[in-house]
Amino acid sequence: MKIDNSLPLEYSTEENRLKIFGFWIFLGAEIMLFATLFATYFTLYNRTGSGPDGAEIFVITPVIFETFLLLTSSFTIGLGIHAMRLGREKAMINFFILTLILGLGFLGIEIYEFIHYAHEGAGIGASAFTSILLTTLGTHGAHVTLGFFWGLFIVMQVKKRGLTPETANKSFIFSLYWHFLDVVWIFIFSFIYLKGMM
Repeated sequence: MKIDNSLPLEYSTEENRLKIFGFWIFLGAEIMLFATLFATYFTLYNRTGSGPDGAEIFVITPVIFETFLLLTSSFTIGLGIHAMRLGREKAMINFFILTLILGLGFLGIEIYEFIHYAHEGAGIGASAFTSILLTTLGTHGAHVTLGFFWGLFIVMQVKKRGLTPETANKSFIFSLYWHFLDVVWIFIFSFIYLKGMM
């Protein structure tokens, strides 16, 4: 395996560059998944039947906290990658752990939110609106949950093996995934929550 030392560690081999390119293609498929969910949501958001609408169930405070936690985690994962590129393994691991803690906080608030929706009669079968709302939020939440465990395994690998072209590549690809989840959340915050509260 030929290593190009003129490139960042995560790009330093041909295999690594191909893996990053392949992951960008995967993110293109993920964009299509969420685009489909958003298109379905915009079609069904006013189909509330006898169930509640967004203005009745959305509460701004938890949503603001969720947004703060997830956007802050995007900043900390960026700091982690920066530390990785400087060869500062301990700082990188700490920033990754902080990112995962923020992600856990996000998931905790989202679980609280789902319980709130259930108490308000906004279950998945209440209406077409609640069905697509909970499907969209749940899909994003499932991605964050997957990201949490993925990030945890990466931290364990870096602690065990150190910073190598392989662990750097995995860490960088994970950071792309995490940033993607943050971008999706900005759309959820803007077009589901804020629009629904109006």
